[in-house]
Amino acid sequence: MNSIEIMVKEHENIRRMLKVIRKYCYKIMTCQEVDYDDLYKVIDFIRNYADKHHHGKEEDILFKVMSEKIERLSKNGAITGMYIEHDLGRLYISNLELALEDFKKGNDEKRLDIIANFISYTDLLERHIEKENTAIYKFAENILPEESKAFIEKECSTIENSAMENGLQEKYISLLQLLEEKYI
Repeated sequence: MNSIEIMVKEHENIRRMLKVIRKYCYKIMTCQEVDYDDLYKVIDFIRNYADKHHHGKEEDILFKVMSEKIERLSKNGAITGMYIEHDLGRLYISNLELALEDFKKGNDEKRLDIIANFISYTDLLERHIEKENTAIYKFAENILPEESKAFIEKECSTIENSAMENGLQEKYISLLQLLEEKYI
């Protein structure tokens, strides 16, 4: 499935950002100079590339179809777990943003919350991506009926084409490269 291949590639890009985040947190922890405004760029990447674009395709298309067509995944909670982990990631990023705002107002101790939420996010996403790549996506490719696969391909293709026309991939891959050069 081409849509699965694209989602795996997006996972690779998200993992690259997770490495940037860890390096950034290490610099904060060791009192090295960092540009705290770069956190807003990372948050933008996470919210718009990882969550809205990537997770949107998973939640609105792939997981929805899988829940409808693969009863055992629906009943054993595998798909529900993916939704829960997406929501937990959103919570970490919301908490991170609040900590960043408080830090910028002069609460130096909020650096701890920035690190804690970012590291929690990276740990969650690393494990989450592994489950999707090695289990959820494989189930989709191997068990879904052909008409369901065709529907997923069509819907994901529409989203990808729209994102391409709007320059979404180019924008966020360029941002990722910029932050890698700066922090890795």
